[in-house]
Amino acid sequence: MATEIFLLNISGQDKPGLTSGLTNVLAQYGAKVLDIGQANIHDTLSLGFLFEIESGDKSAAVLKDLLFKAYELGVKAKFKPITSEDYEKWVSNQGKDRYIITILGEKLTAEQISKVTEVISEKNLNIDAIKRLTGRLSLIKKEEYPRASIELSIRGKIDNKSELTAKFMQISHDLSVDISFQEDNIYRRNRRLVCFDMDSTLIQAEVIDKLAELAGVGDEVKAITESAMNGEIDFSESFIRRMKLLKGLSEDVLQDVAINLPITKGARRLIDTLKKYGFKTAILSGGFTYFGNYLQKELGIDYVYANQLEIIDGKLTGNYIGEIVDGEKKAEYLKEIAKREGIHINQTIAVGDGANDLPMLNLAGLGIAFHAKPKVKNNAQSAISSIGLDGVLYLLGYHDRHIDLIE
Repeated sequence: MATEIFLLNISGQDKPGLTSGLTNVLAQYGAKVLDIGQANIHDTLSLGFLFEIESGDKSAAVLKDLLFKAYELGVKAKFKPITSEDYEKWVSNQGKDRYIITILGEKLTAEQISKVTEVISEKNLNIDAIKRLTGRLSLIKKEEYPRASIELSIRGKIDNKSELTAKFMQISHDLSVDISFQEDNIYRRNRRLVCFDMDSTLIQAEVIDKLAELAGVGDEVKAITESAMNGEIDFSESFIRRMKLLKGLSEDVLQDVAINLPITKGARRLIDTLKKYGFKTAILSGGFTYFGNYLQKELGIDYVYANQLEIIDGKLTGNYIGEIVDGEKKAEYLKEIAKREGIHINQTIAVGDGANDLPMLNLAGLGIAFHAKPKVKNNAQSAISSIGLDGVLYLLGYHDRHIDLIE
């Protein structure tokens, strides 16, 4: 039996019953639906059917009836015959590698999207789908926390991923937008563990700098911290030097510092959502367990690994208890937690801002540099610099409606 393939494109005002009415016509003639897709922007519909129908009287009749049904429903219908060769070419393309590009910013401009899609086009990659992950922004009401994100599903062969990433990083730098590039594989859709650095990631402060101010050695400690975060000196060396400068500080100040920790914008929204969807969370910090434990209770974190202060007679001795939690130790803890929870390492996410976070960022399935130092941003898989910590949710593919359901 000879058959023909047609692509039916429907456009117009969206309304209930459109898909039902059109598929009912196809059903009457025994058509086989080979592909179907729909997009809806501000109640304007674009709907496509790729269908196979018996040649002859049936194909002529179904086209006529579909046109009549479209007129009846108040939408426009266009037909395009598809050769079996073209169809088979599409079938063969479905095995190509797939990737996800997420664009993030307070607001997204046409220039930002144009530059990203220009790179995609240059690499002969196809965009299969584009979807908005954030709610629509009002043009009248001023948003307290504006954020915008879209996700592009792309397909094709990439010969040089590092070159593609470098182009996106340049666009990000030039146009103040975040661009994340991920393989669209089973691990990306099944992340289960998120590990956070604490200072300047979960909280907007470096606690050791705050303690140093209270001890009267703020400038000295801050200079050492900055040098360590930029990767200019070894973290363990910087930690020991800074600890010595805190000797004699009263234990009483720790509680005051803890209850006034400035939690990062979007952190509560992120962690509440992760918990509701069954993720495990951890703080892996080069800071102190005293403050990590406080945040654990405040935010509902599952694990905390950090440095333990030595306190004798109510005063800091300038020493610490146990091993120093440096960059390599953070990566070890990430691996340990994943093993304990039965989670594949590619299902993990690590988020941090400093050079000592790079080992865990590079080990995790997805490493995110959050408002990070240049060295960290340039060496991480993804970066968020334009919005708050809940931007992580968009890299996971969550839409605001998935988040707002549980708030």
